[in-house]
Amino acid sequence: MDDKKVLLVIEDDPGLQKQFKWGFADYKVVIAGGRVAAIDALRRFSPSVVTLDLGLPPDPANASEGLATLKDILQLVPKTKVIVVTGNDDQANAIKAVALGAYDFYQKPVDIGILNMIVTRAFQLTVLEQENSKLQKRVYEPLSGLIVSCEKMQKLSRTIEKIAASSITILLLGESGTGKEVVARAIHKLSSRSDKPFVAVNCAAIPGNLLESELFGYEKGAFTGAVKQTKGKIEFAEGGTFFLDEIGDLPFSLQAKLLRFIQERVIERLGGRSEISVDVRIICATHQNIPALIESGEFREDLYYRISEMVIDIPPLREREGDALVIAKAFLSRFSEHENKDIKGFTDEAKQMIETYPWPGNIRQLENKIKRAVVLTENFYIDLEDLALSTEEVEDNSLPLNLKVVREQAESVAIKRALAYTDNNISNAAKLLGVTRPTLYTLFNKYNIEDYGG
Repeated sequence: MDDKKVLLVIEDDPGLQKQFKWGFADYKVVIAGGRVAAIDALRRFSPSVVTLDLGLPPDPANASEGLATLKDILQLVPKTKVIVVTGNDDQANAIKAVALGAYDFYQKPVDIGILNMIVTRAFQLTVLEQENSKLQKRVYEPLSGLIVSCEKMQKLSRTIEKIAASSITILLLGESGTGKEVVARAIHKLSSRSDKPFVAVNCAAIPGNLLESELFGYEKGAFTGAVKQTKGKIEFAEGGTFFLDEIGDLPFSLQAKLLRFIQERVIERLGGRSEISVDVRIICATHQNIPALIESGEFREDLYYRISEMVIDIPPLREREGDALVIAKAFLSRFSEHENKDIKGFTDEAKQMIETYPWPGNIRQLENKIKRAVVLTENFYIDLEDLALSTEEVEDNSLPLNLKVVREQAESVAIKRALAYTDNNISNAAKLLGVTRPTLYTLFNKYNIEDYGG
């Protein structure tokens, strides 16, 4: 019986409570006699469909308690389908409830057959919405591990698809945390080498005196402690993809040896004399300005040209409009499942913060914040407090979603720019904007623009 769908019935009449119990035998019916009990049941059982008597005590006459309960439910779990049940003389409040977000309403006396049909339809709609949500998530993953929605990243994804099958050497550029290794792995999985190893080495994470042996391996006796022949990471990537991360941190003394490997596809182990052929696809990455390093004598120009046959610049998260929230939702889904928590989404305030926060640590920072929030929250929805982000770092540069407001803001900015461009000459500004002088004066009044000459 545990697999039954939960139907929360908020009703204070004992007779109707019994009627709902036997009338909805196909569901697990949870009864709540008032507002407090209803919210407790909502938190405990997470029902997707609720029936709510608008005439709850203490004030059945104006249904204020019922409407207040409705507001609480939709604030806590906005996607809940709430069916309000009202008296024959209470149609005004039923309409008000629908305006507040109720799914549907039904007037007493209760006909269980008709109400059952409304409830069934509500559950079916919930299933459809869940399936649609899953489909949308698939749309945002054009490449393995890469979640995108903005035009910049969609264009980047198409580029990756085109070059993955080739053997061209690729240089990935981007700030720390932008997902350079994720892109490298996506390229590998789309290539003909996908069944071979993907081996990654971070030049910044290994001390310079150890990096050579890590990359190229060493022979027995090459140095103190070299008790046996050991392959390097390049050899382990045979047939697959070798990813050299943070190549800008590669010691200058090793750059010539790496250059020879890239040119000839042969290596020599440390302490060895024989050449070893290695068949690998090479992808490099860095967050540094390589031309500036070349200028300062810290990076070989010939090596740069070898590794940059194809350059892909990965934009920071703050420049990927719309991606932050899409990625946050993907992380939320992943971590909620991993932590076995039923977290349904973000509050509106949390969404706004995610969209407007500059994310200096990029996707890595976003991932860490969402994981922390999932672990610590006790709510169904992640809120601002759970995200633990400083509002002082947020710039008020978000666009409203209302098209009328967006148009008005754009018109106001365009008028002020035209006035500045024409030195406040109304006739010339009107011509520049493609409107008549009277129309421009009307717009001045509309947008309270007073700082102009006339």
